[in-house]
Amino acid sequence: MHLLTLNGEWKMKRTDEAEWIDAVVPGSVFQDLLQAEKMEDPFFRDNEYDILELTKFDYEYKRRFFVEGDALNHDQVLLRCEGLDTLCELSVNGTFVLETNNMHRTYETDIKGLLATGWNEIHVVIRSATNYVLDKDKEYHLSSCADAVPGISHLRKAHSMFGWDWGPKLPDMGIWRDISICGHDIARIEDVYVTQRHENGQVELEIAVQLQQWSEAGLRLIATLETPDGTKLEAVAENVDQASKLSIVVANPELWWPNNLGSQPLYSLRVQLLDEERELDGQALSIGLRKLTIRQEQDEWGESFEFEINGKSIFAMGANFIPEDNVFGRRSAERMEQLIRSCVEANYNCIRVWGGGYYCDDYFYDLCDRYGLIVWQDHLYACGAYDFNDDFKESIRLETIDNMKRIRHHACLGIWSGNNELEYAWAYWGWVERYGEKLRDDYLRQFEEFLPELSRSLDPNTFYWVSSPSSTGGIDDPNKEEIGDMHYWDVWHGRKPITEFRTLFPRFMSEFGLQSFPLLKTVETFTLPEDRNIFSYVMEAHQKNGTGNEKIMFYISEYFKYPKNFESLLYVSQLIQSEGMRVGVEHWRRNRGRCMGAVYWQLNDIWPGASWSSLDYFGRWKATHHAAKRFFAPVLASACEEGTTVALHVTNETLDQVNGVLRWRLMDHKSDVIQSGEAETSMDALSTREILALNFAETLNTKQKLRRSYLNFEFVVEGKATSSGTVLFVKSKHFDFLDPAIRFSVTEEEDRFVIRLESQAFAQFVSLDLIDADARWSDNVFDLSAGRPVSVTVGKESLSEPLTLDAFKERLTVTSLFDTFE
Repeated sequence: MHLLTLNGEWKMKRTDEAEWIDAVVPGSVFQDLLQAEKMEDPFFRDNEYDILELTKFDYEYKRRFFVEGDALNHDQVLLRCEGLDTLCELSVNGTFVLETNNMHRTYETDIKGLLATGWNEIHVVIRSATNYVLDKDKEYHLSSCADAVPGISHLRKAHSMFGWDWGPKLPDMGIWRDISICGHDIARIEDVYVTQRHENGQVELEIAVQLQQWSEAGLRLIATLETPDGTKLEAVAENVDQASKLSIVVANPELWWPNNLGSQPLYSLRVQLLDEERELDGQALSIGLRKLTIRQEQDEWGESFEFEINGKSIFAMGANFIPEDNVFGRRSAERMEQLIRSCVEANYNCIRVWGGGYYCDDYFYDLCDRYGLIVWQDHLYACGAYDFNDDFKESIRLETIDNMKRIRHHACLGIWSGNNELEYAWAYWGWVERYGEKLRDDYLRQFEEFLPELSRSLDPNTFYWVSSPSSTGGIDDPNKEEIGDMHYWDVWHGRKPITEFRTLFPRFMSEFGLQSFPLLKTVETFTLPEDRNIFSYVMEAHQKNGTGNEKIMFYISEYFKYPKNFESLLYVSQLIQSEGMRVGVEHWRRNRGRCMGAVYWQLNDIWPGASWSSLDYFGRWKATHHAAKRFFAPVLASACEEGTTVALHVTNETLDQVNGVLRWRLMDHKSDVIQSGEAETSMDALSTREILALNFAETLNTKQKLRRSYLNFEFVVEGKATSSGTVLFVKSKHFDFLDPAIRFSVTEEEDRFVIRLESQAFAQFVSLDLIDADARWSDNVFDLSAGRPVSVTVGKESLSEPLTLDAFKERLTVTSLFDTFE
């Protein structure tokens, strides 16, 4: 049972300095140094390189705490450390009690004999992880991300803290999660594992409880389940031993569904351990009633790979999550909720926790439970080789136990995956020739024997996948289209056109992407005016993918005119990214059944700079995130164009039949209608099909007509357009745009502002923004036709600061692609 929190106010300093400064736990060294103004902003200009040198020092933390006399009467008094990053030495009242070397573990040690009634002191020394990995790399080189500090595979610390091709080399450290003192008598609950059996319209919960017991007593377990409507169901077990099972039957279960497929009812389960009427220990879990797995069956294209929820195979839509800040002390539940809400508003139903980061805090999984995001959870290994020695094996065994037991009960958890791209590396990157058979065999022992067996023993109810990507395992062509999941990087790294995505038919695409820059207001946070050229020293310092800026310019040159200034270039880079993601996702959704997932790289940023993210470091939506709200829409109308032919499709990713009208208009650049048509359509649940095949060869029979015509289409359900799109017959850079002369008006309602826009000609990629403020737009970065006004709303609660109507109007900016070139 919890006795005393050690969270809160501490003191800290560098070990070679005399002055102690104020610190906060949970937190981090960087956060405390920043608060004390002992460190420059690590993200500003090129400060990263100086801050890296600070990580080569050791740091120490201390605090006093008061212990009441009765706290020492417990059988056990444990120091519980839920997050120590990473190489830590702990002492209590001057006596050494614990040494740690794994950021991802929870550590406990008995300190009863060291505590005194009254004031006590705890002291934590944190050794330099940077020095450790550099020294280890000299002893034994293990391949890892080329953009990271060498040697990171030797240490169980979030790899991306040391740098990646989207983030800086800023390995923060500290007491990053709760630290407390707990007391136990007679016995404690060691583990609770819930198995659901769905049969005959009801759900039986089998609750397996493991105890740790050191005194003889007749103990009792009570399991209480509270349903969403407040009803309580109870099961009791008397005279329990170290392993017990209880059962609760839910007669009318409310099932948990992913976002846009249903609701997310949650049940509260509490398990209590009692000695007569005295509660010795308790655990509380929030669970959702659902059947969730990966379905793999032979079919005409190979073998399926698809999430199956409550008997329905669904198309997974989402992105890859990376750590949200290099300054670990700045992470928070409030910040994470904003990120998760952005996912839900963009119609995600899935999120992948990438293996180069950390096992997320409990609030992350709670949020995914509440909002309906299926979690693809990697184990924490990425793009590196690992020495599978006995000490390493034991460390990751305990790490895996700690985190699987903590996470596995969540309704959102859909899959465990062994690692990111390790099988891919051994298969395709020439690692056997470069690093030898010993490390390859270590990979096979660790990831195809040890971790799968351990994971299945801890969570047999959740699907396990050996690596991402993988096909059949065994380092056998792991990136096949016909089976398993796929990562595809020839668009971007290989400079292939974005239409190359349409040549691919993966069973599940779990990584693909294009880079972009953030908006100017974000760039201004880390630059001076003289830095604002993408090939300046500072801008290149904030681009961690070697030739990334060159590639951005390459893709811009392929599709758009040369931007007229720095701000326009930043914005047009986002259009390349959003168009690439749209082309890929719409293609794979049109091939629903053959392909059943599109999870792009990447969701968020670890710092402000160029990257593959659709949300920048501050959570601002890039063009891709606005596009995702449309291309991940439950009901999607999309087009596949080739020359003057266009196939119009409708995809229905809901559990209901959808009836509507698919309308199209062929228009010139003034938005005058050349041709039009429509088709009434009825779409079955969870289906896709081609509705119309259009051919405009006879109409668009000159180069000028091709450059001055576009197709607009929309799918209308009950009088409202639920999805729409535009097709150009030439690249945007060759289209004959007229000045759209966009006009707008703003009105105020009680809880929102309404912006009405109209144009005098076709406008592509119309963007709305606020000067020195942020807002959440109901739609943004959209196309606008003359004579077809569009209304966009902004909820007042989404504003970064309160604005009057006049202030909102004054700060509002409206631009389109036409404004980005001369």
